[in-house]
Amino acid sequence: METKYLENWLRDAHAMEQQAEKMLKSQAERLVDYPELQARIEQHLNETRHQSDRLEQAMAGIDIDTSALKDLGGKLTAFGQAMGGMMAGDEVMKGSIACYAFEHFEIANYKALIQAAESAGQTGVAQVCREILKEEEAMAAWLSDHLESTTTQFLHRADDDNLRAKR
Repeated sequence: METKYLENWLRDAHAMEQQAEKMLKSQAERLVDYPELQARIEQHLNETRHQSDRLEQAMAGIDIDTSALKDLGGKLTAFGQAMGGMMAGDEVMKGSIACYAFEHFEIANYKALIQAAESAGQTGVAQVCREILKEEEAMAAWLSDHLESTTTQFLHRADDDNLRAKR
């Protein structure tokens, strides 16, 4: 089976993790008034860094290089998202919703990568992608489970002139 798509999709996944790292780091720095959300974002930031490392190792194992151009594109996209969010009065909500959506984007990518890796006979790559998929699904589930409480907390803070709601 041809591995051209697997190679491209692995490069895309690496760039996606670079984007996620920058986005999560930026978001975590500004969630001081939401300590539970901040802690989970920081936990997932560490997972994301390890995911990027595992992808690099898996790619090196089958002689695939990362794409500096795709990685840069991912980082620039995350920078733009962070700058846009900083201007919003409801940044914590926009960030939570964007993070939830991005997790599902990652989940879909890893499901496709697992199938491509298995079709190409790259069981090691498929296993790495399965491990990463579990972490992405766990983060998406956590965000889903906490979106209502984050929204309630935000609205409470927004109604109280003595509290900051944005961060």
